[in-house]
Amino acid sequence: MTYAGRLDPMASGLLLVLSGEEVKKKEKYLKLTKEYELSVLFGFSTDTYDILGKVTHSLIPANSRIDLEKEIKKNLKFFRGKFRQKYPLYSSKTVAGKPLFAYARAGEPVLSPVREVEVLRLRYSGMKKISGRKLLGDIEKRIKKVKGPARNVKDKHSFAGGDFRQKEILKIWRSHLGKNSRAGFFVAYFEIKCSSGTYVRGIANSLGDKIGVPSLALKIKRTKIGKWQEIP
Repeated sequence: MTYAGRLDPMASGLLLVLSGEEVKKKEKYLKLTKEYELSVLFGFSTDTYDILGKVTHSLIPANSRIDLEKEIKKNLKFFRGKFRQKYPLYSSKTVAGKPLFAYARAGEPVLSPVREVEVLRLRYSGMKKISGRKLLGDIEKRIKKVKGPARNVKDKHSFAGGDFRQKEILKIWRSHLGKNSRAGFFVAYFEIKCSSGTYVRGIANSLGDKIGVPSLALKIKRTKIGKWQEIP
């Protein structure tokens, strides 16, 4: 048995598991289009483009909800169709035989490769405001659930025992949101259909760059792979 197309540690949803003769067709399954439900948090960006990363920029948006929605809708055109996307530094893409995340953790400079991806559908479906206190509670709950395989601890590039810097990351979020517990942060919701290999958290980060407000993927749920979709 094997699986076709991994999920990020903070993502949830559909995962195809292959068995028998289908294992030999893994490459075919890997090329299937994917569909996601994406929640984007505005006010923070991290080195992983999601909540499981160190905060690199923070800014409580001065935009009103109406103004932020206008900016989002105006800039979505840049993320539809075919475009070049840089691999996130915290990803398993290899450069010179070493995964990008290994360079990131070691603080070594590396040029992230780019690839062409295609977004077949990107639909904005609404926005809500959430307090810093409630946001912190949600982040704490979800990060504490992150586990990983106990890999070979002799491998300096491994995340042995599921080490995704959880303790350090939680401390950072508590520092940022503890002092902004009453502040309100906007969360926008999207539906995306894209080609295999598209980093949805990369789109969340890049959208904020376009708008001029730091942003990240708060939640990612994969709902469909090719013709297979989650059971309601």
